Formats: sequence, C-alpha cells, structure tokens
Amino acid sequence: MATPKKQLHLTAFMRPVSLHTGAWRYPGAVPNANFSLPHLKSFIQKLEAAKFDAFFMADHLAVLNMPIDALQRSHTVTSFEPFTLLSALSAVTEKIGLAATASTTYDEPYHVARRFASLDHLSSGRAAWNIVTTGNPESAKNFGLDEHVEHSERYKRAREFYEVVTGLWDSFADDAFASRSQESGIYFDPSKLHVLNHKGESLKVRGPLNIARPVQGWPVIVQAGQSEPGKQLAAETAEVVFCSPRDIQGAKELYEDIKGRAEKYGRNRDSLRILPAALVIVGDTVQDAKEKRLKLDSLVHYDSAIASLSIALGSDASGFDPDGPLPDDIADTNASKTGRAGVIKLARDEGLTVKQLAQRYGGYAGLAFVGTPQSIADEMEEWLSQGAADGFTVTFPFVPQGIDDVTQRLVPELQRRGLFRTEYEGSTLREHLGLSRPNNRFFT
Repeated sequence: MATPKKQLHLTAFMRPVSLHTGAWRYPGAVPNANFSLPHLKSFIQKLEAAKFDAFFMADHLAVLNMPIDALQRSHTVTSFEPFTLLSALSAVTEKIGLAATASTTYDEPYHVARRFASLDHLSSGRAAWNIVTTGNPESAKNFGLDEHVEHSERYKRAREFYEVVTGLWDSFADDAFASRSQESGIYFDPSKLHVLNHKGESLKVRGPLNIARPVQGWPVIVQAGQSEPGKQLAAETAEVVFCSPRDIQGAKELYEDIKGRAEKYGRNRDSLRILPAALVIVGDTVQDAKEKRLKLDSLVHYDSAIASLSIALGSDASGFDPDGPLPDDIADTNASKTGRAGVIKLARDEGLTVKQLAQRYGGYAGLAFVGTPQSIADEMEEWLSQGAADGFTVTFPFVPQGIDDVTQRLVPELQRRGLFRTEYEGSTLREHLGLSRPNNRFFT
C-alpha cells in the first residue's frame, strides 16, 4: 500500500484583516472589513468551506506607536477584541479553529485560562491560545507602567504563565461532573477537583479555575517568537509555531532548530506544527500576480512606510537619510529582537536604501507567494517536502477578493494534488492539526 502523501495545514491570519498597509485601499477592497461583523462572518465561513484549519486573530494592546500623519493612514487603528469577536464567530461556524492572541505580560493567568476555557466550550473544542509577550512598547503605558518590561523578563514570566494557565485548565478531572445528580443534590465529585496553589517568582495564583476542563483538555498552544527566548519557549510549550522566515533555507534551519530543541525536552518532533506566515497573491499569470503586488505596494504612503520601518526597528527612523544605507549605530531597545534582526538582515542582503527598506516594510516585507495557483502550489509543496514547514499561516493582500482567490483557486489546486484535505475528519482543532489531547497532570 502506498504511503499517504503528507498534507499541508493552513491557518488564516487576520491582523485585523491583512498585514499589508495598503490592503484597505486596493480597488474593490472593503475598507472597513476589520471592524464589520457581517464581513468577518462571511470571511470565516468562506475559509471554513475551504477546510482551513483555523482562523487566527492577532491583537494589539495599544495603538501602534507611529506619528499621527502615518497613523491616520493605518487600518490597524481600530479592530475588535479577539475573544469577543471569536465568540461571535463560533456561533456561525462548526469546524474551523479559533485562535486568539493573549499577552503574558499585560494580563493575568486566571483571566486568560478562563477566557480560553470558555471559548473552547462555546466552540465545542476549537480554541487556540497564541502566547505573546507583547512587542509594542506603547502597551506598557496602558497598564500603569512608564517603560516596557525588559525582553528577557517578559519571556521568563511567559514560561511561568504557561504553567499556571495549563495547571488551571486541569483544575477538574474530565469526569468530575459525571456524577451530577438531581436526586442526590451532588453536582460534582470533590475528589476530582485540584487546587493549584501556585507560588512562583512572578505569579501567585490559588485556583481552582471555576469552569470545567476544556473540551480539548487544553486549547491548542500557539507561539510566535523567533528570538532565542522565543524559540526556547516554543520548543518547551508550543504545539503550533507561527514564524516569519524569508526564504526556504532560513525556514529549514528554523524548522530543524525548534523541532530539535523540542526533542531535547523529550517531546516528539511531530507534536508541534510549524506554520510560517506567507502573503499569498494569486493571478491568472505570474506577471499578473506581480502587477497586483506592485499596485498594492504603490498604495502605501511614505509617511506610513517610514513609520512602519521605525516600528520594525524599535527606533525612530524618520531622521535617517532616505537615500543612504541603514545606519550601523541603531540604538538597542526592548522591542521585538526578531523583527529588528530581520530588518537589518534584509537591508544588508539586498543593499536597500532607507527609502526602499521603508517602502518594503510599509507594505509587507515577509515571505510572499506571488503567482498562479499552480506555481504557488509548487512552492508550497517544495517547502513541505524539504522540511521547511508543516503548512502556512496565510495572510491575504486584500479582502474579499484575496480570500476568494485563495479559497476558490489555490485550495482546489492543493486538493487536486492531495496536499490539502477535502473534508474535515474531526470536529476539534486538535483533530484538524493531528495533535493529541493532553493528559490531566493531576488526575489519571
């Protein structure tokens, strides 16, 4: 019997709708799609019809730290809080996973555990938690601090935070409520309740969580960092890794790095899925797709471009010579180390001027598949077969047409090749991703 072909996993990344700054201005795009529930319902239903693994909602805890002249052009200035939105979307979907970002720096474990457990129950087992330490320094000022928490401290707290949240999800045994009896008046078995009583370096949480164990045991754990602490956290905790390598070689190195680290912690390398982010632009020909990309990039105003570069660097780039190279002496900050390193590498590798670099970051500077359904499927298949990815976190250039191009043109080509499912085989997100249900650490 022939060995079944390995298949891709696909999640849809919404931040709030597209990562590209010019997305809302593209001809035919819905300019307010990120803040329109009817449109978002339509988008997720299209993705579910195409059998996507999950709908991934990013989050911001502050307006992006850019000058008002640039901010006024940004569609990210307003978007829904993820849990409220995903709870609403869970009622109009049946199978697609629902992934939300929640910060370990500016939130509390009990709140996070309770919200995700609730979403997992409301959706019948489709929730996922994207663990972030929050990269935007402006967030600190919305939570009583003048300065952003130092990078290494954020990751130290994140590791402890994960232990507390997952411990809270295990507060009840799976069968704690099996004996619920109207006749006896006994609602649950108290011998199947665990009080966490966590006292750690950063956190003190008594517990137990006041909600039954989630349908999936734990919602799926997603992690997005590529810095050294981020990769370490992913290797120890993540089941899905969202990342942003720029090319297949870098992706293969990252893939092997994270999965190799996971094995050192006694984990099976197949117990986590690595899904790089990829902007997907589909055209009738490769040239047609490239022209769509050029049109999209042309809609980014320079004010937004230089502001986006400043955010990516974590330093004000407005004073740099637009026609010169990126300076060598950029001050270090507490912003994302991964993003900053990527900016510097891109500038050096391609010899870009500050203006060229800004225009790239003002649009989208990450991995992009730009071509026909056939050429994009070729590239995705190569990444899968070469051990560079287990699938992709797809970001759309504009909506709704960008979603239609992927779901109605690319997905059928992937399905024709046996690279993507034609039907959901289970009902929970863990089942879609091929991940096992975790055991309760306190009850056998």
